[in-house]
Amino acid sequence: MQGNPFRVPRPRVTLACALVFFAVCVWLTAWREPLPEQRGFVFALMLCVSGGVLFASARRAFALVFGGGLFLLLRAITVMKQEYLESPLMPADFVYYLRSSLFETLRRYPHIYSVGLAVLVAIPLLLWLAWRGDRRLFARWRGGLQAMLRVGGVVVCAAAFWVCLLPNGPFAQVHARDTWDKMSDDAVLTDFFVNLRDSSVHLPPMADAATAERDWQSTATAVQAAVPASQYPDIVQVLEESTFDPAPFVHCDVPACHPAMLQPDARTRGHGFLRTHTFGGGTWVSEFAALTGLPQDIFGPGGMYAPYVLAPHMRDSLPLLLKRLGYLTVAIYPTHGDFLNGEDAYKAYGIDHFYGADALGLDDWEETDAQMFTAAKRVYDKLETSGLRKPGQPVFVMILTINEHGPHDDPMSTLPKPFQNLLQGLPADAALNFDTYLARLHDSDVAMAGLEHDFLDRARPTVLVHFGDHQPSFDSLMSTLPRTLPPALVPYRDYLTYYMIKSNVAGPPLPGYPMLDIAYLPGMVLQAAGLPLDPYFAAQKVLRERCDGRYDDCPDKALLASYHAWIFGKLHVYEE
Repeated sequence: MQGNPFRVPRPRVTLACALVFFAVCVWLTAWREPLPEQRGFVFALMLCVSGGVLFASARRAFALVFGGGLFLLLRAITVMKQEYLESPLMPADFVYYLRSSLFETLRRYPHIYSVGLAVLVAIPLLLWLAWRGDRRLFARWRGGLQAMLRVGGVVVCAAAFWVCLLPNGPFAQVHARDTWDKMSDDAVLTDFFVNLRDSSVHLPPMADAATAERDWQSTATAVQAAVPASQYPDIVQVLEESTFDPAPFVHCDVPACHPAMLQPDARTRGHGFLRTHTFGGGTWVSEFAALTGLPQDIFGPGGMYAPYVLAPHMRDSLPLLLKRLGYLTVAIYPTHGDFLNGEDAYKAYGIDHFYGADALGLDDWEETDAQMFTAAKRVYDKLETSGLRKPGQPVFVMILTINEHGPHDDPMSTLPKPFQNLLQGLPADAALNFDTYLARLHDSDVAMAGLEHDFLDRARPTVLVHFGDHQPSFDSLMSTLPRTLPPALVPYRDYLTYYMIKSNVAGPPLPGYPMLDIAYLPGMVLQAAGLPLDPYFAAQKVLRERCDGRYDDCPDKALLASYHAWIFGKLHVYEE
């Protein structure tokens, strides 16, 4: 009986369908990246993955469905996370969410839950169909030769994948972007795979345990509380977004360059230049340092992703110590808590109650400082009436502002009249950015006076801290602006902001430094509040004094290495 000439063998149909599926996946993934080099990067990775699966499984259709489906799944997860959680997909998410907040996230976002169930059903079904309908390759090869070919093919594809991820490899251009772009642009798959390398964490160089014991054993005994917790002062700490002292800039020679919030007064316990570890952006790493006492750059490139890769591993911090001392810890945030993993990170830092823009009834990214401070006072007043705060319990409040955030290049006509063409002698673009900054700084100054009134003009003992998280970039013009600084600070000119610590209770002035590393800010706050120190912050206080306010640029590298051996190896402040 003659066979049907129009009948196509099942393996060919399966392969044709797999090729179409793979092409659709390429269109929906690699070709959705914004730039040609990013599309080529993702497509090359897809080929490497599919090639590796081809040699491992010896099935073409299965390899195409697996490789294309994997990238399509990653794209879908990224888009959903960006839409619902307002942050990009990071490699660390697959560890962090599985270990901490996966089920809570799914409960709050049922759409993600539904899609997840559909994916768990659809993908295994497609892979099973591809496997069943495919024809096995290399079947006629002898066992040893076939094994060598398949293992060699997997190794070659894996090596090609690794080469694509090299910062100086064939796709160096996709790696050569700043961290903010990698966490906020539309190249979602490019950013995910670039972060496979970028988000690696390495502990800094450390001395041996014996040396660490010799140098730091005297700080190992925690100071015991001398008074009940009810007598501890409240602590209000404000991160002033993109705020710096404009007075050292040569062209800033008008009264607006000297706002009251940056000038010491009778309540000031400490103030000066603050040395940060990021420029133009990266608020999240300044948050990390100001709460944990560690600069992110000592952890290698992965430190820039602190809310994702460092926060879950912290075992000591300013809020955690304050909680042990009996404090209630609160965060007031100008964006939704899901932005850049903010709420989860703050919980890891030791915050009891997190209030994002939605909980505060504010428009995220649009709040003035006055709105943030009013919201903070409202939350503070409700803590006791709601039963969240015990009578007399001290409170730590961390407030983030957003008013000074860039860009600073709105039309000059939109500025208040006193700030239009305020600074003279600067190029037009630089003058516009600086005038805009001064206008916003004035608003912050007025709002800060109100915050001081609310928390310092009262009987309850209170420490008020505010500081700048980083300098704005002024559209890359900031670094070109001349300023007058002591020679020793000139190398840090782009990393200097300010800090101000005040109290309504008399006390000795805090030690002053040419510049204070932001990592030391928690210890300064504890000292201003007169609180007992645990072994971690006791050791940090000694390091601060011996390094004259510097941290990873401390001239005594041996001391710094033994300090790191002590806090990581002995105290386990950070645990991998």
